[in-house]
Amino acid sequence: MKVQIDGSVLELAKGDITQQEVDAIVNAANSRLAGGGGVDGAIHRAGGPEIMKELRARYPNGCPTGSAVVTGAGNLKARYVIHAVGPIYRGGTHGEPEKLASAYRTSLQLATEHGCSSVAFPSISTGAYGYPVGEAARIALQTVIEFLKNEGKKPQLVRFVLFDDATYQAYAEALKELTGQG
Repeated sequence: MKVQIDGSVLELAKGDITQQEVDAIVNAANSRLAGGGGVDGAIHRAGGPEIMKELRARYPNGCPTGSAVVTGAGNLKARYVIHAVGPIYRGGTHGEPEKLASAYRTSLQLATEHGCSSVAFPSISTGAYGYPVGEAARIALQTVIEFLKNEGKKPQLVRFVLFDDATYQAYAEALKELTGQG
């Protein structure tokens, strides 16, 4: 599913984010930048030890929730990995929506600063961090849409690479709701 947003393409795809041929892949990282399971583990396994070595050297104190940092991509097809730290879901009343939106926005800012014309995102915080997929999809897509509409310098392609049918469907429904397209 694809929609045009102010000269850029916002796309949903089902698949493996580590196989994407884009300038930057966004990793759903933890605040210690210590690697983990899910998307984080898959990116580190596919990208190799260079990514973790760079994280430890450049960001020894980790990364706060709602923010992101960038490294090279090791063995991945991408040039960069943007490590975004989403919130752990605690009912939605502890700043989670704002922190999730901030993680996406910061990732897009870093991609732009590094000259990336294409970026692939996972569904941040919806795995082990327990964020309800429907809510997270609306926040993620709204944040990306606002960024694409309001920033002069921006990626030409933003792709959400979603791992399973249920997550893809939640994002597709949210995208139709937000854009009236699809």
